[in-house]
Amino acid sequence: MTDDTTDRNRPDGPARPRLRRPAALLGAAALVAAGATAMTVGSPAQAADTPKTALGKDGQKLTVSASANLDPDGETLRITGEGYDEIKGIYVALCKDNGDNRIPTPCLGGADQTGGSGSSKWIVPEGDPNEGELTETYGEDGTFDVEIEVKAEDGGLDCTQVACSVVTRVDHRAAGDRSQDVRIPVTFEGQDPGDGGDGVDVPAGTVSYVKAAEFTTAGRPLDLLLHPDSGKLYVGSENIPDTADVAEQGLYVLDASDGKLLSHIAQAPGSTGAPAARVVRWIAAPLPGDGVAFHYPLRGIGTAKDGDTAARGVWLTGSTVTGVGPGTEASTVLVAQGASLSEIETATGTVKRTVNLEGGNELGVDTAHGAAWSVGTAEGQPVLRRVDTGSFTVTATAQLPDGSVFFVEPDPATGNVWVSVGDSVLVFDKDAELLTTLTGQDRPTAMAFDKTSGRAFVLREDYGNADNGADNNGSLQVFDSATFEQAAAPVELPGSRAGAYAGVAVAPGATSVYLTHQAESKVVKFDLRMSPKVTQAPTDQSVSPGDEVTFVAAAEGTPEPTVRWQVSADGGQTWSTIEGATQNAYSFTAKASHDGYEYRAEFTNPVGTTRTTPITLTVTEPDDGGNDGGDGGDDENTEPSGSRTITGPEGQKLTVTPVNNLATEDQTLTVTGSGYDVDKGIYVALCVDNGAGELPTPCIGGVDMTGTSHSSAWISSNPPDYGEDLAIPYGDGGTFEVELTVDAKDEFTDCFKAKCVLATRADHTLSGDRSQDVKVPVSFVGQDPVDTDDDTGDTGGNGSGGGASSGGTSGGGTTGGTGTGSSTGGTGTTTTSGGGSLASTGTTVGIAAALAALLTATGWYVHRRARGRGAAVTTTEPQAD
Repeated sequence: MTDDTTDRNRPDGPARPRLRRPAALLGAAALVAAGATAMTVGSPAQAADTPKTALGKDGQKLTVSASANLDPDGETLRITGEGYDEIKGIYVALCKDNGDNRIPTPCLGGADQTGGSGSSKWIVPEGDPNEGELTETYGEDGTFDVEIEVKAEDGGLDCTQVACSVVTRVDHRAAGDRSQDVRIPVTFEGQDPGDGGDGVDVPAGTVSYVKAAEFTTAGRPLDLLLHPDSGKLYVGSENIPDTADVAEQGLYVLDASDGKLLSHIAQAPGSTGAPAARVVRWIAAPLPGDGVAFHYPLRGIGTAKDGDTAARGVWLTGSTVTGVGPGTEASTVLVAQGASLSEIETATGTVKRTVNLEGGNELGVDTAHGAAWSVGTAEGQPVLRRVDTGSFTVTATAQLPDGSVFFVEPDPATGNVWVSVGDSVLVFDKDAELLTTLTGQDRPTAMAFDKTSGRAFVLREDYGNADNGADNNGSLQVFDSATFEQAAAPVELPGSRAGAYAGVAVAPGATSVYLTHQAESKVVKFDLRMSPKVTQAPTDQSVSPGDEVTFVAAAEGTPEPTVRWQVSADGGQTWSTIEGATQNAYSFTAKASHDGYEYRAEFTNPVGTTRTTPITLTVTEPDDGGNDGGDGGDDENTEPSGSRTITGPEGQKLTVTPVNNLATEDQTLTVTGSGYDVDKGIYVALCVDNGAGELPTPCIGGVDMTGTSHSSAWISSNPPDYGEDLAIPYGDGGTFEVELTVDAKDEFTDCFKAKCVLATRADHTLSGDRSQDVKVPVSFVGQDPVDTDDDTGDTGGNGSGGGASSGGTSGGGTTGGTGTGSSTGGTGTTTTSGGGSLASTGTTVGIAAALAALLTATGWYVHRRARGRGAAVTTTEPQAD
């Protein structure tokens, strides 16, 4: 059967008939239509941005076509995913990013009732009961490819005021399951892209470089060398064009950490031996202990160290120097003077040996492999020659393409040589065989290697003008020197323009990189950042109650990551931070209630967050011949018993009977209430207690769609129109009485692993209102009993009294292996959903349509059942405290 309702959210298409939905869904549609504003379709993505990918905790991969500089008035984003769990439905939407392990909510546009707003997508398994026009189905291996329409503000969400992300999350049927949460932060025009939030979606061990400092104390820098022994930064410089009245040229010595000027060696001897101010073009080699050998025009070779007032130097005969490098001894350097390649003594200028190389020019020296690489010509064609520095003979030759050459840089780790030609970097092996060509938009002007990390750093600087595409920005590229793959994202260098000379220096381990920035007369320092990478993970343990348990984990990262331990009592659905557990070793005393708890270490630094794989603690009671119920053979304690009344924050009273020795399946509870605000609807259900001020969720049985679980009730005297025949109205004085049938666990929650309470809470029309939260603790067979109204104990406030032995969702204990555990463990926050019954996708009433359908179906069944037995409402006053 069809109706003729038009698809009002598709302005660009004709009206079309659509299948009539089941009645249960129509009520939900009415609910959300009242709270969600339909979103018009935007134009295709215009953001000046590239695709961005994030990884989920179970290996899912989520990619968005653009994530920055989005049009606030509307963009179409393409979202693709792979590796998702094909048996779990998910939502894809733009939502408020509430951080790690927190449900992303509210979401743009609320919930899409017609399938036409385009603001979100619902992905379900093939053959799912909800498969149809409102949903998409997974492809092979948990893949999907959808488009969503996004804008900066809609449906109660303003992404200019709060952090927003494109997210995936499990749909309303398992809203507490965070396993499919993957999020990619997005920003709109005018917003700072930031650093991607808390970094939880950054893969472990991700390397990046960030600008740490700018040094303006060294003239106009031309070349750099970080001394391997002293750690001082040597800078060869010329005068700054804008300060003609000051002579800045010379050799500078800087503190590499902060750029503080240590020395300025301004003078070196010329052709007559008289000292004069000299430009330092190239730094040839470090001297033992401290100091460097360097070249100054036209044929000067000098040496100096920190504290010298002037350099020592020699003036060579012959042609202009075109390249320098370290010699085979500490007292020598290699010098290219056109066709002549010589090794000379730095103290005297004595030539020890020479080889003629036609057209010789640029020079790179590999002391680790005894090779010098020279760019020259052969029969008029550019060539690269490898010279064995032991025999001073040419051992390999390769032809080069035409183009300007700015550097010839050997890799001390592999023996390969990297040569810049035009806009490309060519990599040759030790036999001069071409291995790869690395292309880029800007001119490669300098580079350096770090042998420890195996990374290669290429400085690319802009050149030309606007007519040929110049944008005045360069970049620093980071490669794996063995695979030639990018080892880190390129770093943009605003204002970096190519000159005749440039330099790069790298600290050991590639912890810092230094670049010349001639256009602005400064040296720029970049520091390594690496997201935490686990190096030692904890393992499962099996113990007895009272045993000492120690978990150990370690991770590397830059800056050094901090650690905190977390525990889950519900099979990994929610995680709690354990107070004080901030060391690599976490120790506590095991209790029987900890059986089945999962633990993980979470390592965090400014780059991101990485967690160890969850491990399980098994706590086994000694075999004492008793039964599994833990009743000790006392028959009178095995039957459900006792009542408990709790007073709520506004004087409400909630009474549950029985509360102890509950059967783990099909346990009937009588729940009465009085003093409730009749203007506020509530749900009554068995839920996880997440602490004061936190929404009690998830609830056992979720929400009842089939009318068979009997596990929850909806009490409301003023429900929405569609709920008039579904909700149970209050009696006089805000009273009610319902009968529920509950189980100790369901697919997602286990009251033997989480603290469960029979709770009231505001319904979906006021989901963020905590004033109706009242929680009565209960205990199932085998758990420690809770206080009853016949016992002393806390019955006031909004607490949960004694609680079952399963405790909270924390493992308890202290760090360092010296503390003992407690029954409730740490007091860190427990992850809960931010609103609505199970998963909210909008503000207040703007919740998901399917969720509303489930909630209303639940209320409808319980109401029908209660009326069927003639006990829908009672004005009987419940038992007093």
